[in-house]
Amino acid sequence: MSTISNIPQVKLGIIAVSRDCFVISLSERRRAAITNACAGRGSDIFEAKTTVENETDMLKAVDEVNAAGCNALVVFLGNFGPETPETLIAQKFDGPVMYAAAAEEAADDLMNGRGDAYCGMLNCSYNLGLRNIPAVIPSYPVGSAEDIAQMIAEFIPVARTLIGISHLKIITFGPRPQDFFACNAPIKPLYDLGVEIQENSELDLLIAYRAHKDDTRIAGVVKDMEQELGEGNTYPDLLPRMAQFELTLKDWAEQNRGARDYVAFANKCWPAFSEEFGFEPCYVNSRMTSQGYIVACEVDIYGALSEYIGACVTQDAVTILDINNTVPEDLYQKEIKGKYDYTLKDIFMGFHCGNTPLCKLSKGAVKYQLILNRLLENGDEPGFTRGTLEGDIAPGEITFFRLQSTAGGEVKSYIAQGEVLPVGTGSFGGIGIFAIPEMGRFYRNVLVEKRYPHHGAVAFAHCGKTLFTIFSYLGVKDIAFNRPKGMLYPTENPFD
Repeated sequence: MSTISNIPQVKLGIIAVSRDCFVISLSERRRAAITNACAGRGSDIFEAKTTVENETDMLKAVDEVNAAGCNALVVFLGNFGPETPETLIAQKFDGPVMYAAAAEEAADDLMNGRGDAYCGMLNCSYNLGLRNIPAVIPSYPVGSAEDIAQMIAEFIPVARTLIGISHLKIITFGPRPQDFFACNAPIKPLYDLGVEIQENSELDLLIAYRAHKDDTRIAGVVKDMEQELGEGNTYPDLLPRMAQFELTLKDWAEQNRGARDYVAFANKCWPAFSEEFGFEPCYVNSRMTSQGYIVACEVDIYGALSEYIGACVTQDAVTILDINNTVPEDLYQKEIKGKYDYTLKDIFMGFHCGNTPLCKLSKGAVKYQLILNRLLENGDEPGFTRGTLEGDIAPGEITFFRLQSTAGGEVKSYIAQGEVLPVGTGSFGGIGIFAIPEMGRFYRNVLVEKRYPHHGAVAFAHCGKTLFTIFSYLGVKDIAFNRPKGMLYPTENPFD
């Protein structure tokens, strides 16, 4: 796993609540057991000593976790719990909150030892809804100390992502390329999600780039690029220019983050970029993304947000790819059929010019953008169209997903888990053969039917459960997924 920056670190706290007609020690003992279970898993959690029975306790407990530096919180119903105070915790606390409840412990202790938190969770949920307070409630939120420690472990990447989104600024350079509007969408929903936007011209970027000429740090970045690329350093003359560009982006991030803690980019990268800057930005974009500073291609703002979400969830490098082309049947027959349990319609090639981090390629090298070379250099010896990072994407588990706004400003999303197959593509760019169960139906009834753009974010792990929780917390009503065989989509033709 990559070590990346520009994402939050979660400092988790736990507050126990108790209904005043129940024995308070029951909640306190069960809270301590959860803290111990988390410690046994290597998870550090701050245990607030104030047990909440009323609103005064609630204020004291929130002050306690704030003083400890907590930015995410677990509210634990050790017994039935006080409906109003327990939900006001989430209202007063500035950060994501998860609710969980205690299961009963022993058959011979159902008199004084019964907590009724199973019942209390129902009232808790009702009161959260009454006050329009968002909260994370696990799939089955009642359990033993070990069960709840597992819920907490699953909550941490959710909390990390929600904190990141609420403190994120997406910086853009340039409008979408002409006749390439597929990823364009209203930005108002981003503000609704808590994301800040700063839109800039390509000229702003060019001026900033030129100001970094002869920057004394360039040599150090070049050395790092050389070490990273190894044999893939096919155009060493490009490295000083690309290092200059990397420093330009990083300095822009630092100088323009303002009140925000985290930054992502969505940058225009063709057609004018390469001729004016003298190279394609893809390799630099890949390096930035692998470090946690997402750079989405083609001013894809929602793509940048999706990638950033993936980086927060996995704490690993991510990428953005075109859902690009079908796999030729002869390649399928020779390399896939009978070896892997997928039909021809379950597979496709995910591609982009060369922005996928090197650590996610089987073997990568700096090359040139074939399509733009044909367009801008007449297919001649490549000059300024050099700078892509190309190679087959390494095989393994993936989650293909996207958070997107419709033209009408409604946020929707999709999540599809699958894998990259260990099969050579024989093609150019950063590319791989992706296999997603029932992809053909998903392609038609979600991607086409719901008018999603061709870009999708890729996390290199199965993280659909976490993403679903995050999107639900954000209020996304339409969370599509690749439905299994026998489970029809609402608009799917049942006679196919």
